[in-house]
Amino acid sequence: MTVFKTFSQVLNKYKATVLMYTVMLVLFGGLNFKTSDNNVNFTASKPDVLIINEDENIGITKDFIDYLSEYTNIKDIENNEDSINDALFYRDVNYIIYIKPNFRESILSNSPNKDEQFKQLISSSDRTIVEIKTTGDYQASIADMLVNKYLHLADIYSNTFEDENEIINHIQKTLSLEVETELTSKVDTNTLSQVTFYYNFLSYSVLAGCVYVICLILSSFKNKEINKRTIISSMNYKSFNLKLLLSNCLFAIVLWLIYIILGFLLVGSIPTNYLIIYIINSFIFTICSVTIAFFISNLINNKNAINGIVNVVALGSSFLCGAFVPMEWLPDFVLKIAHVLPSYWYIKTNELLKGVEVFNSITLKPIITNMLVLIVFIIAFVVLTNIVTKLKLKK
Repeated sequence: MTVFKTFSQVLNKYKATVLMYTVMLVLFGGLNFKTSDNNVNFTASKPDVLIINEDENIGITKDFIDYLSEYTNIKDIENNEDSINDALFYRDVNYIIYIKPNFRESILSNSPNKDEQFKQLISSSDRTIVEIKTTGDYQASIADMLVNKYLHLADIYSNTFEDENEIINHIQKTLSLEVETELTSKVDTNTLSQVTFYYNFLSYSVLAGCVYVICLILSSFKNKEINKRTIISSMNYKSFNLKLLLSNCLFAIVLWLIYIILGFLLVGSIPTNYLIIYIINSFIFTICSVTIAFFISNLINNKNAINGIVNVVALGSSFLCGAFVPMEWLPDFVLKIAHVLPSYWYIKTNELLKGVEVFNSITLKPIITNMLVLIVFIIAFVVLTNIVTKLKLKK
C-alpha cells in the first residue's frame, strides 16, 4: 500500500505532463485513423483515350469507336503531333489509338495472313490497321485490354460470317454478356481493415505512452534518499518491483480503456468474435508495454533521456513492425528483424484476424500462438527487471 501511495503522489505531481502527453497521443491516433484511406473496395475507372480515325466512320469502324466511347473517356485534342505528344506527356490522355485507313477493309477481308496480322496488333510495333501510344500506366493497360478484346472478337466473327452487320451483331452480343458473381464471404473486409489499422496504430500510442509516463514517474524513485530507504526496508526487492509494476498497470489500463472507447466511436460496431480478440490482443500488448517501460526505467536514471528513448523504442518498433506501414509492404529482411520485437507479434495477430472468415481451431491457432509469444515477452521483461534490480543492489 505504501508503494502504491507513493506512486500516486508522484503521478499527481506530474499529472499535467502526463495528461497533456496522453491527450496528444489519443488525438493523434484518432486523427491519423480518420485521415487514412483504408478503402479496399475495387472501383472501375475509365481511362482517358484519344481516337484518331483515318478510316470511314461506318460499319465495324463506327461500332469499334462506339464501343471505346462507352468504356473510356474520349478526349478531344487538336490533331497535330505536338499537341498529341504533349497530351500524352502531361497525362491528359492515357492511351492514343490511330485507326488506319484500311481498318474496316482489313477486318472484313479473308486474306490468308489475316490471323497473323491480328496477333501482331498489340504486341508488335509493325501494326497494319491500328497504331497506339500509351503512358504505360494501369489506365493505359485497361484501354489496351479493351482494344485487344474487341479486335480479337472481330477476328473470330469475321472468319465465321461474311455479312458485316451479322459480324457487328455477334460482337455486340458477346460484349454485352455479363458474369454473375455471388459473394460467399459475409465478412465486411473494409470495416475489418479499418479496425486493424486502428489497433495497429494503437501499438505505437500505448507503447509510447507507457514508456514516457512510467519512466518519468519511476525516475523519482531513483532519488538517493528514497532509494536508500527502499534498500534498508524489510520489503524484498521482488515484492517492491511487483507492487510498482501493478501500480503502473493501473495507469496503462486506463490508457488502454480510452483507446478501446475511442475505437468504438471511430469504427462503430463489428462482429463480437472479432472484437473480443482485438480487445484481448491489445490488452496483452498493453501489459507487455508496461513491462518494457518498467525494464527501461530500471536501466536509466536521467529524465532528459526519456524523450529519446520513446522515439527509439516506440517509433522504431512501429516502423519495423507495420504500425505505420502495412506489413505486406515491408521488405522481408525488415520483418525478420521485427521478430524480436513484441509489436510484431501483436500486429501480426491483427493482420491475421482481418482475413479470418470462420473461427475454428485451425484459424485460431496462429492467433493464440502470437498471444502466447507476447506473454513470454511479459515474463521475460519481468525477470530481466528483477535481475537488473538485484545487480544494482549489490553495487
